Amino acid sequence: MQIAIVLYDRFTALDAVGPYETLGRLPDAETVFVAERTGPFRTDTGTLALTADRTLAEVPDPAIVIVPGGPGQSTQMDNAPLLDWLRTADATSTWTTSVCTGSLLLAAAGLLTGRRATSHWLALDQLERFGAQPTGERVVFDGKYVTAAGVSSGIDMGLTLLGRIAGDDYARTVQLATEYDPQPPYDAGSPGKAPTHIVDRLRARSRFILT
Repeated sequence: MQIAIVLYDRFTALDAVGPYETLGRLPDAETVFVAERTGPFRTDTGTLALTADRTLAEVPDPAIVIVPGGPGQSTQMDNAPLLDWLRTADATSTWTTSVCTGSLLLAAAGLLTGRRATSHWLALDQLERFGAQPTGERVVFDGKYVTAAGVSSGIDMGLTLLGRIAGDDYARTVQLATEYDPQPPYDAGSPGKAPTHIVDRLRARSRFILT
């Protein structure tokens, strides 16, 4: 089983690394980082880079597609080579997935039309522009399409899909091995829980306000 994780400039690191550390532990699976060109791609902070070892053209039919989000997603929305590859890969994939605003790229490729999907809470309403049905759920399954909400939810998506493929006990084993036992110091992980002034501040700074 080949798992392809898409890279582009200014993606969010955990969007890619969360599924890599969970779903990437499937037995006998090959996880590859792919992009239009090989080489390093900087994350949204600019201080970290992941390396694409293969081009999109070299990985035409992965079993699982993972598309991370991040600020760089905005400039990829009309990137024909990437969108064409997503459509081609999706034609034969077993699962097509995304984390955070990566779902907007799946939507721009026409893959989420009429489907339930999620994204980062600041970007949820953008899904409607492409015919998707946005939901605030953390992980959404609609057929073979699996979308995760913002950033950290990619870990949940990876574990959930891991359970579907390899069984619940295997997913539990990976969860324990990675000691994924969330006990956050603050109960502010969603707009419904965070203080209003913090939610308003993030909305005001969001790149989606004017799109």
